[in-house]
Amino acid sequence: MNRSANDGNNITTMKGLVFHGPNSLALEDRLKPTIIQATDAIVRITTTTICGTDLHILKGDVPAITDGRILGHEGVGIIEEVGTNVLDFHKGDRVLISLITSCGRCIFCKKAMYSHCLNGGWRLGNSIDGTQAEYVRIPFADTGLYLLPPEADDEAVVMLSCILPTGLECGVLNGQVKPGDIVAIIGAGPVGLATLLTAQLYSPAEIIMIDLDDNRLEAARSFGATKVVNSSDGKAAERVMALTQAAGVDVVIEAVGLSAAFDICQAIIAPGGRIANVGVHGKSVEFHLERLWASNITLTTRLVDAGTTSMLLKMVQSGRLDAKKLVSHRFNLSEIMKAYNTFANAAKQHSLKVVIKNA
Repeated sequence: MNRSANDGNNITTMKGLVFHGPNSLALEDRLKPTIIQATDAIVRITTTTICGTDLHILKGDVPAITDGRILGHEGVGIIEEVGTNVLDFHKGDRVLISLITSCGRCIFCKKAMYSHCLNGGWRLGNSIDGTQAEYVRIPFADTGLYLLPPEADDEAVVMLSCILPTGLECGVLNGQVKPGDIVAIIGAGPVGLATLLTAQLYSPAEIIMIDLDDNRLEAARSFGATKVVNSSDGKAAERVMALTQAAGVDVVIEAVGLSAAFDICQAIIAPGGRIANVGVHGKSVEFHLERLWASNITLTTRLVDAGTTSMLLKMVQSGRLDAKKLVSHRFNLSEIMKAYNTFANAAKQHSLKVVIKNA
C-alpha cells in the first residue's frame, strides 16, 4: 500500500472490512475516501467496534446492503480533511462519529427525527462505506460529528456512536421509564446492557434482565439488574409473572430482534404498560391483539436518532455513566475477522462489546 508516515494525504489506499453477501466478509485494500460534497469530512479511524446490527447484516437480514460495502457505523477518529462548507470542525480535531447522518434542514430533521433524514439517516455501513476501515467519509460533518475533549477515552466514547443512544432513545425514552417502574429488558447483549445502564438514570424500582446466556446475565447483575431470568427453557414469562405476583411489568424492552423475544414481551406486560421494541427484526412476528386489545398497552418502534448523544457524552465525561465497562475484548484492525468470530460467539467467548484499534 502507498503510505507516508508523515502526510496522510499521500495515502491512496486503505484496509476496510468488506461485505460480500450473507456470511461472507473480507479485509481488503480499498481506495481511501475523498471529499465528494463540500459538507464532507474525511476521518482517520482510531477506534471502531462491531454492532449487533452488523451481525444481522452478515446473516442477510438487511437485504438493502449490497456486495462490496465496507461495514461499520461506530467510530472515533481524527479529522484529516474537511470540505469547504464544514464550519464547526477542522483538520486534526478528535471526533466521535454518530451512526446517523442528518442534513439538519429537511422536514424530518426539523422534527428531530434524524434517522429519517431525507438526505441521510442510517447511511454508514449501509448505503455508503462505513467505519470498519482506516478512513471514512462523513457526509454533513457538522451534524454527524462530535468534538471530543483531550481527556476523552476512545473505548468509552465509541459506545456513544450507537448502542448507548439506541438503548436510551429506543428503549428507555420510548418505554417512558419512570421512577418506581418495574422494567424488564429482553436480551443482555451490548444494546440490552446499554439499555440497562441508561434505564437506571430514571430510577425504576426493579430491572429484570432476561437472556439465554448465564454469563451475560451475571454481567447484567453487575451492571445493576435487580433480578435475572434465564430463558433457555422457554419458561421466562412464567418466572417474570411469578416475580411480579402475576401483575406483569410496567415496561418491557425487546433488545433481541427475534419472534420468541417479542412473544415474551406480550406475555409479561401489565395492563397500561409499554412495550418498546429495540431489536432488529429480520422476520415477521405475531402480535396477539386478540389478547391485548383491552389492556391499554402502548407498543413503540424506533430507529435511533442520536439526539441524546451530546447529553450522554457529558454523562460519560462526568463519570456518571461508565460506558467502558461494556468492552470485553480488544483487537487490531488486522484481526477484525477474529473480532467478528468473538462477537458472534458471545456465549462461548464471554464477549460483550469488542473494540477494534487502528495502528
